[in-house]
Amino acid sequence: MTATAVPTPGSPSSQTTSAEVHAAGIPVEHEQADSFRTAASVSVEPALLSSDQILNLLPHRYPFALVDRVVAYEPGLRAVAIKNVTFNEPHFQGHFPGRPLMPGVLIVEAMAQVGGLIVTQMPDLPKGLFVFAGIDEVRFRRPVVPGDQLRISCELLSLKRKRFGKVRAQATVAGELVCSGSLMFSLVD
Repeated sequence: MTATAVPTPGSPSSQTTSAEVHAAGIPVEHEQADSFRTAASVSVEPALLSSDQILNLLPHRYPFALVDRVVAYEPGLRAVAIKNVTFNEPHFQGHFPGRPLMPGVLIVEAMAQVGGLIVTQMPDLPKGLFVFAGIDEVRFRRPVVPGDQLRISCELLSLKRKRFGKVRAQATVAGELVCSGSLMFSLVD
């Protein structure tokens, strides 16, 4: 058997360029090739909460489990999480053929799930299902495509009667703002 060298993250050979994508015969637009390069150069932060731990805290399951790992976490205050956007996700089949874009509603849902992580381990909150109660001032700044890595930051703004909450959320890709807004949630019986 012969050994195959695997490039390490950050090494010159791990960077995929537009020319390499085209030379490989992969038919993509220039913007998509740039997104491949960006995804290859993303640094990996250590997880404070792994995907298994997140599954124990949130009720969402495939295909709606939209948080891959948590990289900063202060229960009851704030959370920062990562969502790796891959071409294998089912919504890309129809949104849109030939130009896959992550639906804005799923970006907002991912932000809401990170917001949910903030309150899941607050000891004095009743157990139950928190659902959307409102979405304010949400703006989308740029498309999210396969290969992007969403970095989602949420901060708890208020919690009333242990049943109604509000978070300020934003999602970025490579430091560029993608989406931001305020999300309200309530506990259902």
